[in-house]
Amino acid sequence: MKLIVQIPALNEEETLATAIVAIPRMIAGISKVEVLVIDDGSTDRTVEVARAAGADHILRMPSNVGLARAFSAGIEEAIALGADIIVNTDADNQYCADDIPALIQPIIERQAQIVVGARPITEIESFSPVKKALQRLGSWVVRLASDSTIPDAPSGFRAYARDAAARLCVINTYTYTLETIIQAGRKRIPMTSVPVRVNTVTRPSRLFRGMGEYVTRSAKTILRVFVIYAPLRFFFALATVFSLPALIAIGRFLTLYALGDGSGHVQSLILAAALLAMATVLFAVGVLADLIATNRSLLEDIRARELLRAAETKSERLGKRRAKLASAG
Repeated sequence: MKLIVQIPALNEEETLATAIVAIPRMIAGISKVEVLVIDDGSTDRTVEVARAAGADHILRMPSNVGLARAFSAGIEEAIALGADIIVNTDADNQYCADDIPALIQPIIERQAQIVVGARPITEIESFSPVKKALQRLGSWVVRLASDSTIPDAPSGFRAYARDAAARLCVINTYTYTLETIIQAGRKRIPMTSVPVRVNTVTRPSRLFRGMGEYVTRSAKTILRVFVIYAPLRFFFALATVFSLPALIAIGRFLTLYALGDGSGHVQSLILAAALLAMATVLFAVGVLADLIATNRSLLEDIRARELLRAAETKSERLGKRRAKLASAG
């Protein structure tokens, strides 16, 4: 069984070597461990440092495409390289690489296809009380949206089985962490979480400039992904918000009409009609969006099969080439 540890990196020449060297190369149940660095348009010596530190593969993006796109490109490359399990970690050495064996164990034992490392949020000194509270709140919202039990949704230290990785299709350009959990939950991909340790923070996060930006972008990501993967549920909820006041207004008019005082309250019927019209439109939009979501799901399944088929074809070609070389020797 082959494990590839992928590391998206953008101008990480100071910490990347430490992160690569820390990755264990001998793990029980794994025959081969390789390191894939995704260079997201770095302008420093990130690539040179990666090679010197022992990275087996380096995928260079043509420009800075963002963390989410770099992550997706890394997943596709790892599948093409024949990975059975893919572990994603950060280039700043935030996560303890010694926990990789524990992270992939549920996949090896076929208990899950995605494993998210749960950091000890309450014990991380570099996190302010506000950030800790927001982390817990964000993870709770993601659990609701994904119908999962993942306690640390923003954690980037996670493992994917080959088939599960192929089924994920990241749309957001900001971050993959929240979207992939919601997407996996909607696709009924088995997920679990294991506790992991973290290293001392060497620099502040570059993903967002402040807590306000982090909250705003995360909220937008959760809402967008929820609308994309559960459109009927979302628009039905909005339709309910409009229809309930309409029903109350109709009930009020009928009550007053029965008491002989309905002639002066026709405006209740006008308001109710407008609200019911809005509710009907929202429900119709939800039905259409659900049909589009079904079509997108089919396209994502086709994409997953193509990724796996291409990887298998490449593996077969390499096997035949090795056989020829062996027979020639």
